[in-house]
Amino acid sequence: MIRNAAYCLTLMTLTVNLAWAGPGLPEQSKAFFQPVPSAPPQLAGNPSSPEKLLLGRMLYFEPRLSASSLISCQTCHNVGLAGADMQETSVGHGWQKGPRNAPTTLNAVFNQAQFWDGRAKDLAEQAKGPVQASVEMNNTPEQVLATLRSLPEYVELFKKAFPQDQQPLTFDNMARAIEVFEATLLTPDAPFDRFLNGDVAALTDTEKTGLSLFIDKGCVGCHSGTNIGGSGYFPFGVVEKPSSDILPLDDTGRFKVTNVAADEYAFRSPSLRNVALTPPYFHSGKVWKLLDSVRIMGAAQLGITLTGGEAEQITAFLKTLTGEQPRVEHPILPPQQDDTPRPVLTGTGS
Repeated sequence: MIRNAAYCLTLMTLTVNLAWAGPGLPEQSKAFFQPVPSAPPQLAGNPSSPEKLLLGRMLYFEPRLSASSLISCQTCHNVGLAGADMQETSVGHGWQKGPRNAPTTLNAVFNQAQFWDGRAKDLAEQAKGPVQASVEMNNTPEQVLATLRSLPEYVELFKKAFPQDQQPLTFDNMARAIEVFEATLLTPDAPFDRFLNGDVAALTDTEKTGLSLFIDKGCVGCHSGTNIGGSGYFPFGVVEKPSSDILPLDDTGRFKVTNVAADEYAFRSPSLRNVALTPPYFHSGKVWKLLDSVRIMGAAQLGITLTGGEAEQITAFLKTLTGEQPRVEHPILPPQQDDTPRPVLTGTGS
């Protein structure tokens, strides 16, 4: 974990020096980035199966996991909108607005942790949070289980998905099934991935220049790996703090998780995969234009003023990170039963 701004600046300086000393652009890029694979990785302690994948897909789209029976994972992480919701901050139970912009679920399996502050170690742990958050789905584990157990189709699906468990239908297994599904939400074969795999013609000259700038200016200090981000925590405003609307003073980031002073206003670097499809930007969701976000990051994180041409070239490169979008068929969900808990539109779900 990046603990302070000085360390972050040192990392970026080393990155720039390595970039200048390194080989040609294709080989140089391979030192920093990896393509998105076409198949999901193996999940530690949560092996996939067709039955678990089916259950996870259904639960991802299941609004009855919320107290109101209106909000599902899909609501804020729409797979037809690159896994996001096009809101500054998501609207949850009772039209409450959440505190942060919803990160995309596409390729999220490659993040080192989940949420902007990294408070969930994996997608299974992450899946439990919104269900219980009062500003999101506003439900309780007990009410979720009462709902799922009232629907015979789910009872059977949990048995098939977790055949070794004496009690298959649990809150934890709900989250594990969703994790298996979310791990399949990959976007391979972006132009940049084809470039990394040896097709040098996959990028235009402008996009290659943007890639060179992305490396040489030090952007890779925070954005590298398969997800081109998502692998570390960095203070927002290493050199120059953005305005308070972009960096709200009351959201101290990872500090809320660790209570370590050095983590004040530090956030997990977002993945830049499909970034052209997921405005608005930053945890506050206050910036709608990708070009503007590039300029802001240059000043805030690197202490540089990018020229108009440089910012446009880097933006052109970022647009090459848009991969093949997953095509997900909306499942037919089990019909309501007489003993299925009724929607609760106000207050708590208990």
